[in-house]
Amino acid sequence: MGVPAFFRWLSRKYPSIIVNCVEEKPKECNGVKIPVDASKPNPNDVEFDNLYLDMNGIIHPCTHPEDKPAPKNEDEMMVAIFEYIDRLFSIVRPRRLLYMAIDGVAPRAKMNQQRSRRFRASKEGMEAAIEKQRVREEILAKGGYLPPEEIKERFDSNCITPGTEFMDNLAKCLRYYIADRLNNDPGWKNLTVILSDASAPGEGEHKIMDYIRRQRAQPNHDPNTHHCLCGADADLIMLGLATHEPNFTIIREEFKPNKPKPCGLCNQFGHDVKDCEGLPREKKGKHDELADSLPCAEGEFIFLRLSILREYLERELTMASLPFTFDVERSIDDWVFMCFFVGNDFLPHLPSLEIREGAIDRLVNIYKNVVHKTGGYLTESGYVNLQRVQMIMLAVGEVEDSIFKKRKDDEDSFRRRQKEKRKRMKRDQPSFSPGGILTPHALGSRSSPGSQVASNPRQAAYEMRMQNNLSPSVSPNTSFTSDGSPSPRGGIKRKVEDSDSEPEPEDNVRLWEAGWKQRYYKNKFDVDAADEKFRRKVVQSYVEGLCWVLRYYYQGCASWKWYYPFHYAPFASDFEGIADMPSDFEKGTKPFKPLEQLMGVFPAASGNFLPPSWRKLMSDPDSSIIDFYPEDFAIDLNGKKYAWQGVALLPFVDERRLRAALEEVYPDLTPEETRRNSLGGDVLFVGKHHPLHDFILELYKTGSTESVDVPPELCHGIQGKFSLDEEAVLPDQVVCSPIPVLKDLTHNAVISINFKDPQFAEDYIFKAVMLPGARKPAPVLKPSDWEKSSNGRQWKPQLGFNRDRRPVHLDPAAFRALGHVMPRGSSGTGVYSNAAPPPPTFQGNMYRPLLRGQAQIPKLMSNVRPQDSWRGPPPLFQQQRFDRGVGAEPLLPWNRMLQTQNAAFQPNQYQMLAGPGGYPPRRDDRGGRQGYPREGRKYPLPPPSGRYSWN
Repeated sequence: MGVPAFFRWLSRKYPSIIVNCVEEKPKECNGVKIPVDASKPNPNDVEFDNLYLDMNGIIHPCTHPEDKPAPKNEDEMMVAIFEYIDRLFSIVRPRRLLYMAIDGVAPRAKMNQQRSRRFRASKEGMEAAIEKQRVREEILAKGGYLPPEEIKERFDSNCITPGTEFMDNLAKCLRYYIADRLNNDPGWKNLTVILSDASAPGEGEHKIMDYIRRQRAQPNHDPNTHHCLCGADADLIMLGLATHEPNFTIIREEFKPNKPKPCGLCNQFGHDVKDCEGLPREKKGKHDELADSLPCAEGEFIFLRLSILREYLERELTMASLPFTFDVERSIDDWVFMCFFVGNDFLPHLPSLEIREGAIDRLVNIYKNVVHKTGGYLTESGYVNLQRVQMIMLAVGEVEDSIFKKRKDDEDSFRRRQKEKRKRMKRDQPSFSPGGILTPHALGSRSSPGSQVASNPRQAAYEMRMQNNLSPSVSPNTSFTSDGSPSPRGGIKRKVEDSDSEPEPEDNVRLWEAGWKQRYYKNKFDVDAADEKFRRKVVQSYVEGLCWVLRYYYQGCASWKWYYPFHYAPFASDFEGIADMPSDFEKGTKPFKPLEQLMGVFPAASGNFLPPSWRKLMSDPDSSIIDFYPEDFAIDLNGKKYAWQGVALLPFVDERRLRAALEEVYPDLTPEETRRNSLGGDVLFVGKHHPLHDFILELYKTGSTESVDVPPELCHGIQGKFSLDEEAVLPDQVVCSPIPVLKDLTHNAVISINFKDPQFAEDYIFKAVMLPGARKPAPVLKPSDWEKSSNGRQWKPQLGFNRDRRPVHLDPAAFRALGHVMPRGSSGTGVYSNAAPPPPTFQGNMYRPLLRGQAQIPKLMSNVRPQDSWRGPPPLFQQQRFDRGVGAEPLLPWNRMLQTQNAAFQPNQYQMLAGPGGYPPRRDDRGGRQGYPREGRKYPLPPPSGRYSWN
């Protein structure tokens, strides 16, 4: 399903699941960056046990970011990945386990989507490079300015695929990174780290789920483990719900559409490559000291609390007078299953179901109406009851025609509104644009080389006014220069557009008109709708897909070979008679090898990542599989507006033909390529303080070749098998840095070993239930929360996991006080770096929540003492002695107001001596109302003790 669309719908319908992260930033002292101490309590008022990283969601934005210049080389990419992980770790602060999973070889069903994405990426990358070169040549020919073109090879993001040298190097770099942090970071001291790199088969998020499922089935598993999973994919929400763990949280970067992107030619913001004019960059700051700063802020992270989503779903799915016992766990499983119909990574969505049209709400309403007739739930532990699903689908099919007609009406209404908006904008614009010296310029651009300077502004303005009285030989739209001669850059009369409507893609199916089903099958499948046998085949394949996807989410991969063999989905009204369709899959299937998968998903343009003889199969006209690699391919918009939303019509790879062709080139592999083409496993790392350290070290000393059970009492209940690693990280051995800019680890105390999850029989069924002993979190939602998504107000997420904590904030009077001592517009070390604090007795509204767009004072929510945040020149305020004998020691209002993790928020803890209204009583010499002297209000200073050193 579309990630932005689903997340937008979910956050609007269930807003309380979103929690803003409290993030403590690293400090800097004398130019040295001091990292965050993650061993301290989590500032989000929660302690997580396990952190799981879906690494591909980290690798892609670090290697080819969209909102900032890309790293110059592979070493910078690796460092960016390390910094990203450090940032996540400092927010989550796991106490037991860090699991890092990189996508390995995917099931065949996923490879079709990967193939489509990589062919698209290659095509779009080549087109962008050609367009960039064309625009560059045009700008330079016109005398424009562009920075020198960097001589570097274009980064092909397709290399982020198992089997490439890039992924092999990434695995080495992550081993070094883990060893370095376990040796040096106190937050990692007692942590167990598992790395599942690209050699281990399976998608990253599903390797994580497989680990959780298998650990849950062990007797030593803690059912109250608090899990935190990092990733931006929408299916992580479904996977988290499918675990039935009571404490499951997802952390992801906040999705902000339309983030500014730098131009690929001039590296300036505000325009794309096609709109670049080659203008010189404006100076940023008085001495251009802000030249390298980006206009966009660092992305913020948010938590998605699945325990609160479960509260929402329990209330929404609860049904009265059921002919069977209501089970919230089973109903949540049914909700997850119904979400598959609006799209997933393995199946196209049904034509009548779109997230933005409320498809999930429609399915839920139909489900609640029909479930009384079904006699039970749709699913059980990942297995589908097709007879009950048929009733749901046929109910959707009854309203398909009205859905298509309403969609057309909504689109027409939207176009009309857009047309009227364009007309209004055109009507409000002036019909004449002045040119020459009176041409409007952007602020700060008049100093650019192309700007004109008027020698006689009054004369130029007069000539501009007299244009309408000129002779016919001179166009009335011609502007004049300062000497009276016509200017080719003159004002131009705006032409009236011939049409206000934008060209729309041709739609031959016309689902809103009668006969839509016949046209759909004829256009999309090239068969007649009357061909009942073919329609039955499409429906059966889709039903198999639904069963495969649900099994994949709840039990693991049912078949590595199965895939949906069509580009389009059937209609809901075609799901008739599906109850008798088989839903079993071939057992004992094996995944592709890494290089084999590369041959299945790569276009010929990315063949440089493959061995030469393998690469030749992609481009040689005489190759037996040359038809798998078309140089160009069609994209069917399928009713959408943009090409990226369309369907790439690529031929499906025939596994039998591919393997037959590769048999001839397998002998050409070098030993290094053979190693990269083999399947690997997971590696476990621990530091010298971990209870497992000595146990693993003893295994290496004995040289045991047999697999050994993991002692769960030494590892927070984790179970599995250990086997010796030939490339292990061992104590007292130097860990060489694969990155030249980073140092070798000469005093290493970390040890690593191969780790394998507990194994089960192929037909074993993992129960989708909440485990005995699991404690549900206390209810969070209040009656008013049910209406927050529709009361017309803009919903703002809470900060951290404590509902009673509100952001600390200074009131307007405090900001005015800061303005007296802080020069406006300064670009020093910080916004408030030269400002002194309010007095200890100040009682402003320190608990008022911030308004949207209002900046928060730096370090408010971190473990930073006041004296560390307010360094600067001596304050201008007069000192006033504080009597410690009266009342308790003062607490500063901007200090982080966090209690210990299990303590409740006590407002009276921060009450101080104050007069009416909470403000300290003040007296002036006249005994009346406090006046405001010219030199500014005289705030008292804190006591000159060792604790508060302001100098």
